[in-house]
Amino acid sequence: MWAELLPVGRSASSGGYRRFAWNSADAECRAWFEQQARGRGLTYELDRNGNQWAWLGDPKGEGAIVTGSHLDSVPDGGAFDGPLGVVSSFAALDELRGRGAEFSKPLAIVNFGDEEGARFGVACIGSRLTSGVLGREQAYELRDADGLRLPDAMEKAGYDPTALGADEERLARIGAFVELHVEQGRYLTEGQPVGVASAIWPHGRWRFDFHGEANHAGTTRIEDRRDPMLTFANTVLAARKKAKLAGALATFGKVAVEPNGTNAIASLVRGWLDSRAADEATLTSLVTEIEQAAAERGERDGVRVELTRESYTPVVDFDGPLRDRLAKLLDAPVLPTGAGHDAGILASVIPTAMLFVRNPTGVSHSPAEHAEEADCLAGVAALADVLEDLACH
Repeated sequence: MWAELLPVGRSASSGGYRRFAWNSADAECRAWFEQQARGRGLTYELDRNGNQWAWLGDPKGEGAIVTGSHLDSVPDGGAFDGPLGVVSSFAALDELRGRGAEFSKPLAIVNFGDEEGARFGVACIGSRLTSGVLGREQAYELRDADGLRLPDAMEKAGYDPTALGADEERLARIGAFVELHVEQGRYLTEGQPVGVASAIWPHGRWRFDFHGEANHAGTTRIEDRRDPMLTFANTVLAARKKAKLAGALATFGKVAVEPNGTNAIASLVRGWLDSRAADEATLTSLVTEIEQAAAERGERDGVRVELTRESYTPVVDFDGPLRDRLAKLLDAPVLPTGAGHDAGILASVIPTAMLFVRNPTGVSHSPAEHAEEADCLAGVAALADVLEDLACH
């Protein structure tokens, strides 16, 4: 399975992956998922939000145990973030069948669409729509960098977007969701290969618009310029400094410039901030301080600054009894994470838990992302143990 997925959407120049929602690489990943489901005799299903489901047992049954993750990527992302969880889910099912496990509850493997938000700017769109966190009207207004709306992109890829929205009936039939994921950090490097998540830090994405004045780079005097690039650059440095002082995280990882000419002073710079902290008060205070720093520098530069919050996820504490049950079952350490996941979105409506597989580099969202085969197999065994405990008793 891993070998089949490895070349899909991989850039020859960077070695990273470009599996974005509803593009050709995404279509290949979706076809692979359906093939894996049908090849195992599972009931394949596409839900109203474009998420893929593979069912063992009655899809309409109660108390279903669900596992899985996502197959899309960030721009030039690594091979493990998302796909490891999906591949491990199929492998865990194979392991349980090899053990002769008898299921007392329906079991499902899911591939949630557009988890990374690389194309439309909002993370976990598939699970947000399903849980009602993202409304249909909001989803219809999302556009990619070329101005194409989300529903139009879905339709172009052959999917019907008219039914987008909350799926309460489906969620009511799920007893628990367990997501396996490669660790995005290095807490497990000196310990066991598999850990259990305790909570997800609150996090969000904010768009800063720096409005200046376009002008000629070679003829405009320094004192006559209203250069938004200066304000943006200062804001990037301020974000780093203030995040460090707060013990939090702030990253400008995406920028767009107009008119984007080498010999032109920009008229507009858009910068997207990703910020995370251990608690919501710290995160709110940090973003406010960064906004103030941008506004103050903007006054000096003659640049107007606008801030738009594009997405926000409050602190997520995974289901306590389920978390403790898994940690005891696996004799695994419990650790926090600063990254968002579909499991975090679903935690507000159903019991959820996460397993992490050791990442020796600590690198994620990069081609250098890695997990050793032995650790991946340990993750499969752990997930199989969890699914057996939850779905076979």
